[in-house]
Amino acid sequence: MVTNTVDGMSENIDLIKLAIVDDHQIVIQGLKNLLVPYPQIQIEGSFTNGMDVIHFLQTTTVDVVLLDVMLPGINGMELCKEIKMLFPQVRVLALSNHAERSFIMQMLQNGASGYLLKNVSAEKLVKSIYELHNGEITFSKEVKEVIAKPSLNELRGTPLLTKREKQILGLIAEGKTTTIMADELCLSPLTIETHRRNLLQKFAVRNVAELIKEAIQQRIL
Repeated sequence: MVTNTVDGMSENIDLIKLAIVDDHQIVIQGLKNLLVPYPQIQIEGSFTNGMDVIHFLQTTTVDVVLLDVMLPGINGMELCKEIKMLFPQVRVLALSNHAERSFIMQMLQNGASGYLLKNVSAEKLVKSIYELHNGEITFSKEVKEVIAKPSLNELRGTPLLTKREKQILGLIAEGKTTTIMADELCLSPLTIETHRRNLLQKFAVRNVAELIKEAIQQRIL
């Protein structure tokens, strides 16, 4: 039990065991230096590779994983999902440069209990680690603002697709060309192109790459 004072809080808290995952050693070292004044936070290990932390958690007790979103190999979003599936008692705190709503929401859907941008102060970082350890959800100010503002697609709602449009959307995602789709579905290429245009309009996107991205985010694909 350690007495802590940070950001107006003063209380006795248990030792918090932390693991750091970031693909930049300089970031890891910076985080370690920031946390030196807080002996109640004990860094158990640091990793630049996602799978290394999975192996580590199998043999070492950790309360909180401080996790970057962009990692080589398995990305932070998938790694978060893996950690929560294998070690549900571990709390994941995302720490990222990415403020895109899609990143934030995917991390939360995959089990993260908080999301901070890397420009947060040391006090906010420490306070967030405490909040996670106490079972709370925590965000930095900018992340709260992003979450509070719905995306255009959320305001529009999920597009209503016909059975044929869903079928063609699936074939587009598989990389099929208009000619191949026309042959497989016994339709004319002109009909396929019409469905393509309708899909782009319904999803309010400019090209096939954006179409597939939106369909995945909205869980249609």
